[in-house]
Amino acid sequence: MRLAAKIDANQNEIVKALRQVGCTVQSLASTGKGVPDLLVASPSGCLYLMEVKDGSKPPSARKLTPDQVKWHSEWNSEVHIVLSAEQAIDIVFKRKGRIDI
Repeated sequence: MRLAAKIDANQNEIVKALRQVGCTVQSLASTGKGVPDLLVASPSGCLYLMEVKDGSKPPSARKLTPDQVKWHSEWNSEVHIVLSAEQAIDIVFKRKGRIDI
């Protein structure tokens, strides 16, 4: 039996921000085995897989786990690594630069 999934400290903030801009968000964090943390549907219906990493941690603490590396390499879709709500929104709306939330 899998224990409760450990989520990054910023995941709830990212989910909230994505929902505020009209996205539908499903947490996949409890799935484990390298599956990305979030499945995100944009208002236009595009789907995004997002792996949340805590941007406040040093780069060495944000590395993908071996399971994540394996899953991402075997999946036939891009998995976006996101460190912040701003970055997640930039990905969904294909924007560059700062977006105020």
